[in-house]
Amino acid sequence: MTHFHLITLFPESIESYFNTSMLKRAQKDKKIKVSYYNPREFTKDKHNRVDFKPYGGGPGMVLEAGSVLRAAQKAIGAKKDVEVIFFSPSGKQFEQKDAKRLSKKKHVVFLCGHYEGIDARVVKILKAKPVSIGPYVLTGGELPAAVVADSITRNVEGVLGNAESLEDTRTASSEVYTRPEVLKWKGKEYKVPKVLLSGHHKNIEEWRRGK
Repeated sequence: MTHFHLITLFPESIESYFNTSMLKRAQKDKKIKVSYYNPREFTKDKHNRVDFKPYGGGPGMVLEAGSVLRAAQKAIGAKKDVEVIFFSPSGKQFEQKDAKRLSKKKHVVFLCGHYEGIDARVVKILKAKPVSIGPYVLTGGELPAAVVADSITRNVEGVLGNAESLEDTRTASSEVYTRPEVLKWKGKEYKVPKVLLSGHHKNIEEWRRGK
């Protein structure tokens, strides 16, 4: 089982995604587990404040190191086989090969930054690996965490009922069709390509490779 640990100020922003469809089934079948750790619950500030102005000036606020580190320590504990990921636009681009590798891990910790980010010492202390899901900036790390966890989960053995559902193990196409064979829409007819109705598997595979 792969256990995802999310360090996030806003667990409610992504809980619903983890509680639907494939990810919900994977949890029910004990293929994955998802836990949340809110730094506000680990702060020593009497007002539960976890963000402060950056040293050196600049816009926005930065998440303090202490509360994030204590939350991460709660997640990691004395566990073995743990990988810590920090989401950053300048991080290594996440790829399918990464999803496959991480699907074999027992524990994956996601540091979900917010505001202007997390105190850089957290990343250094936890030896977190900077990861990016694209060359753009998002408000927080929650969406990247959901994307990466989804991709990893698909590769956890037994999650997908049909192993052929893994796109990199079959001939995929950008075009797929289902019933009806002829779709009538606003006076026009849109037909399924004849090759897909032929039953000729070799020709179908060649057609898919060309798409």
